[in-house]
Amino acid sequence: MTKKNQILTALLGGVLFCVVTLAQEPVVDIDSSRHANLAEAQKHVVAANKAIATAQKENKYDMKGHAEKARDLLVQVNQELKAAAEAANAAEQKNPAGQKKN
Repeated sequence: MTKKNQILTALLGGVLFCVVTLAQEPVVDIDSSRHANLAEAQKHVVAANKAIATAQKENKYDMKGHAEKARDLLVQVNQELKAAAEAANAAEQKNPAGQKKN
């Protein structure tokens, strides 16, 4: 019975991982008036993600996992772009424009 429970737990964990991964889609959530270049980069990430999703559908998802891996990496890129904007915002709050750095 424990072996059966382990297998069931592993399967449920795998399904949950897939659902969480698929639920994450890159979005444009950077203020373009503050960070125009980062917001533009996010737009390209979202467009690339949509293009890959379309390619997957057209190829009936038979890409040996490479397209999905690319989409996962785009989610990471999107998160890093957002983190970069937040870091710039924090740095700006610490040192508003016009003040000299020591």
